[in-house]
Amino acid sequence: MSAPAWDPKQYNRFEAQRDRAALDLLVRLPEDFAPTEIWDLGCGAGQHAALLKRRHPTAHVHGMDSSTAMLEQARALSVEVDWSAGDIASWTPTRPADLILANASLQWLADHAALFARLAGTLAPGGLLAVQMPMAWETRHHTIMRETAADGPWAPLLAGVDTIAPLLPAEAYYEALAPLCDDVDIWSTTYLHVLTGDDAVLEWMKGTALRPYLTALAGDPAMQEAFLTTLGGRLSAAFPRRAQGQTLLPFPRLFLVAQRR
Repeated sequence: MSAPAWDPKQYNRFEAQRDRAALDLLVRLPEDFAPTEIWDLGCGAGQHAALLKRRHPTAHVHGMDSSTAMLEQARALSVEVDWSAGDIASWTPTRPADLILANASLQWLADHAALFARLAGTLAPGGLLAVQMPMAWETRHHTIMRETAADGPWAPLLAGVDTIAPLLPAEAYYEALAPLCDDVDIWSTTYLHVLTGDDAVLEWMKGTALRPYLTALAGDPAMQEAFLTTLGGRLSAAFPRRAQGQTLLPFPRLFLVAQRR
């Protein structure tokens, strides 16, 4: 299966809502923290790597993503960040990192127990791993997405397409990190996103969760449109638009900040 094709314009349509979790994560970093080697894994359009460079101007900041379209946007920011294409699953830094930021990226990878232990192992002593992941698999809109993908003429084309997997329990992330980290802070928050526009939940999902399905159906535009029309109808029934025009989308996220001993 091809890697999902990302659309920066679609992703950024709800930038204010998506950015909230990243900023809530960054504000939990210690005020006196002074990293010199920073990695933003899954940096997307680069705004958080750029923010870290402004916050730590003498640091060497790297932004890595698998999407060339996203990296094109990042490079247009004209900030002194080392942008590179890469796969988090095989990433290894050339020198220990003082800060690894992974905002809404690790949920696409498998075997989190091994992954988080490996990422912690790349930190310098005292270095921080800061992660935010959507707890999306169990949500109503993701359940409707999977059910719709399995129910229709598009089902054979979508069978076996990987989407976001369930996260581990919070305790499992602690166990993966505790052998290397003395301080592990894990918490979760549910945001109530107030979305506007037609088919708001469908448009939200077209920016992230639906990318693997849209990529798998890209060769048959009519089938892709039929799938989106059916899914949009089911999502609109489950998340009706309010009289004032807003659509409410509850969205839970898991956060963690761990410090290497």
